[in-house]
Amino acid sequence: MRIAIGADHAGLELKHSIMGYLEKSEYQIIDVGTYSTESVDYPDYAEAVGRKLIEGSADRGILICCSGVGASVAASKIPGIRAGLCHDTYSAHQGVEHDDMNILVLGSCVVGSKLAIELVQAFLGAAFTGEERYQRRLEKIQSMEKRYHR
Repeated sequence: MRIAIGADHAGLELKHSIMGYLEKSEYQIIDVGTYSTESVDYPDYAEAVGRKLIEGSADRGILICCSGVGASVAASKIPGIRAGLCHDTYSAHQGVEHDDMNILVLGSCVVGSKLAIELVQAFLGAAFTGEERYQRRLEKIQSMEKRYHR
C-alpha cells in the first residue's frame, strides 16, 4: 500500500515518528513535506497529500497539523477526499469501514507518537465494507461534491 504523508511545521516531529514506524513495514511512503520547522501553511500539505490520492500515486494519506482541524477541513475540500480527524482507534478504523475515509488526520498537539502509531495501524488495517447502507451514504457524499463543484 502506498501512503502519502504530509505535515506542517507543527506536525513535523510526529510525521517523523510515524514514518519511522511505516519504514519498518510493507508500506511505500510518499513524503510530501514539510521538511523543516520553518513556519508553513497546512493547506499546502493537505492539498499535496490529497493530490497524490486523486492522481492515483497513493492509496491512502496521513496528514498532520497542530490540532488536526485545519488540515481536515482543507483536505476535505478536494473532491474525492474523505479526511477524518481521529483521536481514538475506533474512529480510525470505523471511518474507513463505514465512510471510506482515505486520509487520516492527526493533531500533533493532541496525540502523542504512541497513540498516533496505534491510530495509523487501525486506519491502514481497515477496509471499506461496501455494505449497502454505507455505499448509499458514500454515493450521497459524491453527489454533493458534484452539485457544489465548480
